[in-house]
Formats: sequence, C-alpha cells, structure tokens
Amino acid sequence: QVQLVESGGGLVQPGESLRLSCAASGFAFDSFVMNWYRQAPGKERELVAWITRSGGAATYADSVKGRFTISRDNAKRTVTLQMNSLKPDDTAVYYCFAVVHGRDTWGKGTLVTVSS
Repeated sequence: QVQLVESGGGLVQPGESLRLSCAASGFAFDSFVMNWYRQAPGKERELVAWITRSGGAATYADSVKGRFTISRDNAKRTVTLQMNSLKPDDTAVYYCFAVVHGRDTWGKGTLVTVSS
C-alpha cells in the first residue's frame, strides 16, 4: 500500500525552527520526485518545495526561499523539511505529496502553528 506519513508539526514562536519528516512506504521511493505542500486556514493548498529523485536539486516557493530546506534520505525512505526563522504566515497544515504511478498521493498532513 502506497503511503506517506508526516510528523514533526507543533506550536512554535516566531523566529524558531521546526523539522518535518515524511516517511514513505509501498513504492520505490528513490524513483519519484517528492514535494511538500501547505494549506493555511482559508487559503488554497500551495507548493512549498520539491526535490529531485536523487536529492541533487530542489526548488522552493519564493515565500520560503532562504528559510526552508528540503532534503531526502533514499535509504531511509524519508523526505524532510527543515524550517527556520518561522513566521506567523507559515502557519498551515503541511502535506507530503508525490505522484506515484500516475496517482496523486497525499499524506494526512501535520499542523504547524507559529504564534507568540
């Protein structure tokens, strides 16, 4: 069964850091591009970052560039989103996503709240 499971969300203060992880199972992880999306309250889901199959290249939304870093460990079948200098606008549910064998595959999400 193809599955993505996120973890690491929580409540942090502005300026703090948080590290999200996504554990993949049920497919050949190193054969697929991996993505992080987020959806803030009342807003549409948006792409935050994606990383190539090898992990050699990544792309970021302008809103997180320079603060967030996506990485992957193909041996451990995980993709990570390191989030630094968090802002209240980063408050959202964060989702791991991949198109696996032509099918959109989403995790259930993990909530990140940035508030003082």
